[in-house]
Amino acid sequence: MKQSRVMSLVEAVANVIVGYGVAVATQILIFPVFGLHTTLAQNLKMGAVFTVVSIARSYVLRRLFERSRPP
Repeated sequence: MKQSRVMSLVEAVANVIVGYGVAVATQILIFPVFGLHTTLAQNLKMGAVFTVVSIARSYVLRRLFERSRPP
């Protein structure tokens, strides 16, 4: 059964929302280890940028895989 474009987007968004929380938490824990000191607001903004990129990437890859499936 093929996945619709809308469901591809829903899956990508759900995946990235969970990833957003993990990414921000990881930034907060790891950045200081590398001498990078950022505020919570900066971490949230960086996470938002990466989230938008990740949603687009996930959606495009899903559609490419869906297109390459045999009928």
